[in-house]
Order: sequence, then structure tokens, then C-alpha cells
Amino acid sequence: MKFLGLRTVGYRVSDLAAAKAWYSSVLGVEPYFDEPFYVGFNVAGYELGLQPLEGTISTETAENVQLYWGVENVAETFQQLLDLGAILHESPTDVGGNIVIASVRDPWGNVFGIIYNPHFSLS
Repeated sequence: MKFLGLRTVGYRVSDLAAAKAWYSSVLGVEPYFDEPFYVGFNVAGYELGLQPLEGTISTETAENVQLYWGVENVAETFQQLLDLGAILHESPTDVGGNIVIASVRDPWGNVFGIIYNPHFSLS
């Protein structure tokens, strides 16, 4: 079994059009794929996908898995996310080795983590 690395992170949202606009603003890019059933953004070679909530799918979000999007400056990006309407989930924290993490909740309750890790590089 060989894993090829992270490909797509999906967030379920109750208002796909509003989420598309919000994430376009947050990410600074428009989606490369835009359909009523899925909106996909290319974020430096990784995919952030938005899917509409349908039927009886729970609107509760799990916190036992945390995903972090790499950024150059956690404090600055964290504040920009708050300014765009995100809600505090975890304040910026240095977790050691000059690695800094933080997270917010998007307007639909999804946890959106950010990280600066000077030791990580794509191989």
C-alpha cells in the first residue's frame, strides 16, 4: 500500500453560494470547479472542496481530527480570518520548534486550521 499524500479536504456547508464567496475571499482565488453539487479550490496543489449539506447529514463538526493549512504568518492570517467573519477556535500557539498553529470556525461551523512549520517541505 502506497499513500500519495493529501489530495482533498472537504467542508460541508448549508449555503454553497455564500461559502464559495467566503472561501474565494479567504483563499484569494476563485474555484477551478464550480457546480451545484461541489465547489473545488486549488490551494497550492491541494484541494479545498465545498459540498452542500443535504437531507439528514449532521451539521455537527468533529474535532477529533484537525487539519492545518500552511501559511507564512499565523498571527496575520488568523486576524484576517477573524476580520472576514470566522470565529475563534484556537488562538495562535507556538507548539515548539518554531511551529505555530491556530484555528477558527468558518461561518458554517467547520474548523479551519492554519500552521507555520519551518521544518516541513514537500518532497
